[in-house]
Amino acid sequence: MRRFVGPLFLLTALLESQLSLASPQSASRAGATVQSRITQTVDDAGMATLRGNTHPLARPEFDRGPAPGDLPLERMLLVLKRSAAQESALKQLLDQQQDRSSAKYHKWLTPQEFGRQFGPPIEDMQAVMSWLESQGFQVAGIANGRTTIEFSGTAAQVQNAFHTAIHKFVVNGEEHWANANDPQIPAALMPVVAGIATLHTFRKKPQIRISGQPITVTYNTASQRPEFTATDGSHGLSPADYAVIYNINPLYQAGVNGTGRTIAIVAKSNIKLQDVADFRNLLGLAKNPPQIILNGKDPGLVKNDEAEALLDTSWSGAVAPNATVKLVISADTNASDGVDLSESYIIDNNLADVMSESYGDCEANYTSAEATQIQSLAQQAAAQGITYMVSTGDSGAEGCDDPNSETTATGPVSVNILASTPYTVAVGGTQFNENGNNAAYWSSQNNSVYESVLSYIPEDVWNESCTVAQCGSANAGIWAGGGGASTLFAKPSWQIGVTGIPNDGARDIPDVSLTAASHDY
Repeated sequence: MRRFVGPLFLLTALLESQLSLASPQSASRAGATVQSRITQTVDDAGMATLRGNTHPLARPEFDRGPAPGDLPLERMLLVLKRSAAQESALKQLLDQQQDRSSAKYHKWLTPQEFGRQFGPPIEDMQAVMSWLESQGFQVAGIANGRTTIEFSGTAAQVQNAFHTAIHKFVVNGEEHWANANDPQIPAALMPVVAGIATLHTFRKKPQIRISGQPITVTYNTASQRPEFTATDGSHGLSPADYAVIYNINPLYQAGVNGTGRTIAIVAKSNIKLQDVADFRNLLGLAKNPPQIILNGKDPGLVKNDEAEALLDTSWSGAVAPNATVKLVISADTNASDGVDLSESYIIDNNLADVMSESYGDCEANYTSAEATQIQSLAQQAAAQGITYMVSTGDSGAEGCDDPNSETTATGPVSVNILASTPYTVAVGGTQFNENGNNAAYWSSQNNSVYESVLSYIPEDVWNESCTVAQCGSANAGIWAGGGGASTLFAKPSWQIGVTGIPNDGARDIPDVSLTAASHDY
């Protein structure tokens, strides 16, 4: 499927210049079908509160006082909302796009088409932008899908315009900036503004486990190569092993190898391209380097975020070796998470057939307003035909807990909010179970492409949780495949009446699960 690829944000803050990219006919059609919802004068004297726009952890007991007025708050995203009629029409379209009997089956939209059909009309966007500029903010522009407006300013400007103060909060020893109360906007803008995506630095976490200690393998002097069977008996998975276990080889033989497809990886750290080249060369994969796309300034190499970006980039290209892999990198700011900015860039540029994301945070850390914004973006991806895949997490049902530092859960049972919308494919984790019979599934040596597995290996739900007393301090933690019932999203129609899915009225995740355990790294 060929797609339009355009800029995420049009390159001028002048609305007239932005709209010149749309034809007069399309602008006319949009104006005829989308009615203005801002019907009153935009007046700061009449303010209304954006409920549910304060992070749940921005609480008084963690408050350490106000931020300096000149604290830069860059790349804030003002989230625009749809009318009830638009929301109903969008849900109908999304159903039709998946209905083989419909004339709209797989008739995907471009971001610009999405914006004209489901975004605010021109005059409403102009009113919102004019108000932001009148408050001294630098307005970067409107998303092609008309879902957000990007703007930048300072803590003092935010307090003056939105009537909310930015404070420092210290939670579990980590410092965060966050708004201390729900922001306000002129009441006249309420029909088209849902809120600000984030005004805080409570970040989404990479869903990666890094071994607590080196893995020792045997070096085969005859082949001059290491064996990917560790001295403790565990096995390392190569792409060739993966293709055997999950029966991908028949697809490769039929020419289904990613050719003509694009995979976009959500990231907020750069990587060393040589690491990907070494990975592909060592494992017998043809040269096909990923494309690095910087959405804004380069954050450089950011500890665990780099490892996540490298893992996701390498293995996406390993399973689909001929696909074009695009690593989209957005730096964190004092107001926005780089993850959110990369998601928006990929979707609003229609950048790929598949979007892969291995970040998350638990639903309990989010308000209903933020959940609405996350779902809105996932809906746009679905309308454009983007398969949006998200890891469910590494700490079982306790998504609020950090498996790297905790061996006993202290937070609530809560799933990854990025995976739990009905418009994402939630990807969970399994653990191979050889049942003590390794010889039935593994060769004692690997071949030239490091294939050593013999056949499919039975899988269990991933659960490697253990205490320090059980497995030592290097490996202890809450390590298990994430999943459970959403508290924010209702059960979608396609999960109702399906064997094995609880009749609980909630969106349940995961949707699919594959090997994720360190049992086979």
